[in-house]
Amino acid sequence: MSKTTTVSDTGSRDAGAEPAPRSVGGSRAFGLLLVITGAAGLLASWIITLDKLKLAEDPNFTPGCSLNPVISCGNIMKSDQATAFGFPNPWLGLVTYAIVIGVGMSLLARARFPRWYWLTFNFGCLFGVCFVSWLQFQSLYRINALCLWCCLAWVATIIMFWYVTSSNIRNGFLPAPRPVKTFFEDFTWALPVLHIGIIAVLIFTRWGSTLWA
Repeated sequence: MSKTTTVSDTGSRDAGAEPAPRSVGGSRAFGLLLVITGAAGLLASWIITLDKLKLAEDPNFTPGCSLNPVISCGNIMKSDQATAFGFPNPWLGLVTYAIVIGVGMSLLARARFPRWYWLTFNFGCLFGVCFVSWLQFQSLYRINALCLWCCLAWVATIIMFWYVTSSNIRNGFLPAPRPVKTFFEDFTWALPVLHIGIIAVLIFTRWGSTLWA
């Protein structure tokens, strides 16, 4: 009777030596990362939702994170982009980040999932990082304001995307040449750091010293 091979997210087997495992789990660190990033995104979505409801009741309400004309959550909430799908964007976050927490908790409980599950989860993370990239562009160059809680959700989404993608590549669920797998085995951390760093540079280039004025 064959035994299903499980590969931890902290390392991967040589894809050229054996086929990808039918189901994998993840290390405690990976599960904890998903729980933390999911919780951060959920917290941001929850606070924005509460402020959005207060703004609906009182058009003169000023969210606590509106510090100046640049860091202005109120301007973000009042924009058309804040309801990209016909309902407030944080409502989507309340659902999706809760799912991320659920996956992370499952990994902490030593659950294992098949390839289709991980690829579906990866696609969801890809959608998330593409959506926040669009929101970043809109925030910087169309709305001309920044929301700190949105920034927290952006960072959480970027981190979870790169680490989920890394896990799928290293476990052989996503095809990649050997040098790419080796890179993800040793330097996954560099990709979210670079990604977030680029966004930070764009923010400071856009507003410079006026950011905290």
